[in-house]
Amino acid sequence: MLNKKWLVLGVFFAIVLLALQVTPGIRTYMNAVKAGVKPIVSINNWGNQEAIPVMARAQLIESEKVSRSNLLEIIEEEASKRKVLPINAKIDPVWKAVPGYNGLEVDIDETLKLAEHHLTPGKIQYVMKETSPSIQLEDLGPSPIYKGNPMKPMASFMINVAWGNEYLPIILETLRKENVHATFFLDGMWLKKNVDVAKKIQSEGHELSNHAYSHKDMRMISRSKATEEILRTEDLLKQQVGVNNTLFAPPSGYYNEETIQVASEFKLKTVLWTFDTIDWKNPGADRIIQRLSKAIEPGTLILMHPTISSSEALSGMIKMIKNKGLTLGTVTELLSPNRVPEANSVLWE
Repeated sequence: MLNKKWLVLGVFFAIVLLALQVTPGIRTYMNAVKAGVKPIVSINNWGNQEAIPVMARAQLIESEKVSRSNLLEIIEEEASKRKVLPINAKIDPVWKAVPGYNGLEVDIDETLKLAEHHLTPGKIQYVMKETSPSIQLEDLGPSPIYKGNPMKPMASFMINVAWGNEYLPIILETLRKENVHATFFLDGMWLKKNVDVAKKIQSEGHELSNHAYSHKDMRMISRSKATEEILRTEDLLKQQVGVNNTLFAPPSGYYNEETIQVASEFKLKTVLWTFDTIDWKNPGADRIIQRLSKAIEPGTLILMHPTISSSEALSGMIKMIKNKGLTLGTVTELLSPNRVPEANSVLWE
């Protein structure tokens, strides 16, 4: 009987010792009690209870705080290197009103958030955001505009339409094929007779704007007549095609200070051009492309009309402009301070 009793006790103690060896939670609990630290109990990945001393848990949390602090420090240091200051709009002695251009900086909060939850070893996703200039185009007062900001890698076609529809379908087909949107400045008398054509142009994503009503020399008419010329076309744009217009291109580029003032009273920016195709002289497609290739730069406003020369040159102009690293947009897009979109708004480091 005695030997059997000792045998049972021996088996019991062997089981206890084995449990202590294979169960980390029990060992942690015992060690915590011996160290005088009150343990807490949690459930581990295997569904078993696991004791974690309060002191050890606090140290873990503190370690995480330090890690986050270091991460923020890295992001803030990199943010100072990546910051691009915005450029204010200004009055240039040659180009008159020149639009501003947004700056760029790291969105620290969003970048930190991504880094904490989607951390890729050795890499941080830097989320960028635009910052506005303190002086905008609207702050400059009434002034003509001949080009966009020279730091904005974009150009724009401004197509003045006052007569002839023969080459418009070719121009629209080319723009569609090349996925380019332009701004069509419409003469009011033309628009009144061609509302359906104007709606077709608009339906393809192009911008419609004001080219006065009857192609008058705006320098040679009275203030009341200038008001009438602009107002009649504004009314047609709004009532016939539903456009809330913001731009005015004076016929033949003729204007005076009063013209600019009258346009501004309708909340219209007066837009001229940086490069003239002179397509009404029928110079030929090759000549237009050759001249433009030497003149094109960021911010260029390209004047053209629905003529045979421009219709034949358009595809070549677009390819050449894109090959020089410029995008093409409407006049409103070019004059806005918004940056040309990057391939990604999130950059890796």
